[in-house]
Amino acid sequence: MKEILVLGAGYAGLKTVRALQKESGDFHITLVDRNPYHYEATELHEVAAGSQPKEKISFPIQEVVNSNRVTFIQDQVFSVNRIEQTVSLKTKGLLHYDYLVVALGFTSETSGIKGAMENALQMVDIETAEAIHQHIIQQMAAYRATKDERHLRLLICGAGFTGIELAGAFVDERKRYADLAGVSPRQIEIVCVEAATSILPMFDDDLRNYALNLIDSLGIRLMTGCMIKEIAPGQVLYATEQTGEELQAIEASTIVWTTGVSGSPVMAESGFDQRRGRVVIQHDLRDPDYDNVYIVGDVSAFMDPDSNRPYPTTAQIATQMGKHVATNLLHQLKGEALEPFVYHSQGTVASVGNTHALGLAFNKKVKGYPASVIKKAIMNKSLLDMGGLKELMAHGRFDLYH
Repeated sequence: MKEILVLGAGYAGLKTVRALQKESGDFHITLVDRNPYHYEATELHEVAAGSQPKEKISFPIQEVVNSNRVTFIQDQVFSVNRIEQTVSLKTKGLLHYDYLVVALGFTSETSGIKGAMENALQMVDIETAEAIHQHIIQQMAAYRATKDERHLRLLICGAGFTGIELAGAFVDERKRYADLAGVSPRQIEIVCVEAATSILPMFDDDLRNYALNLIDSLGIRLMTGCMIKEIAPGQVLYATEQTGEELQAIEASTIVWTTGVSGSPVMAESGFDQRRGRVVIQHDLRDPDYDNVYIVGDVSAFMDPDSNRPYPTTAQIATQMGKHVATNLLHQLKGEALEPFVYHSQGTVASVGNTHALGLAFNKKVKGYPASVIKKAIMNKSLLDMGGLKELMAHGRFDLYH
């Protein structure tokens, strides 16, 4: 009986397990995750804004794994020893494996910006997303007591996908925040500070201009060309091309950091050949140095042959990787040749609130309300992939008309 150990129950890890558990063979699967649930990481911004409860974007792992084939362990991974073929856990100690799938998640990337970790709110999991929502509620209450307008400003560091989607979710909840603070919705200021001079570089000018116009129409203040140099308590310090080394400041009682992520620190601590927690993997998704170790999801760097740069780590590619790892593990167990992984992008859609979105779906541009419907269809497909029909019916996004 071969032991397959999967670290992480995110998109890549859970998809690997769900695909493998359907197959017969002389193997057992152990799945390790620090949480008892899988969550849709692409929807954390809705929990942070308070537009969806955490239960809407998560479900218990035990509900979707076959206990006859899979042992689930809730624990924290400390390190991987590929020579000894062991994994060290915080509570359970050492686990041994014959085959390993490393699908550990991401952590916030501050790029060495002073004070970013200490003075800005991170949004990397359900707990941190919920903390953002509770913080906003507290700031609205604080405004009632102090009338300090800094409590009404929601400042997002970064105007990438995550930052734009979070800003849109804040817009959806603007009236509720205003009611809590006892002000009009227009007094709730939503700001995105972005170093680049433009946004959403993966889209063409038409989609970018649509996004800019949409952001402006929703009352989001977009500050592009502002390079963040430091996060002080209640203050973001930045420089522009015009000011050079002279720093400008914008104050806010709510500062959320969304400028980037890196792979799990376990990768560096375990001696993987990594950069920012990501390992450049082989075409069959294996570790370059160990044939019985697969590395997928946020801790992997899979090269795009056209650009010779790693593909962005998205839920879409992670899910495809998980399915492919299961296929190759079955080949490997049977002594068969492995298949190279080929990524097939089905498009990218960014939501800007519940009923606005934009992006590409199957190589066609989509905008506005129709794009928001497609975005929810993508969420539902992910739920079906990760949890099956039961989880789709329980947690699916069927609010298509509002």
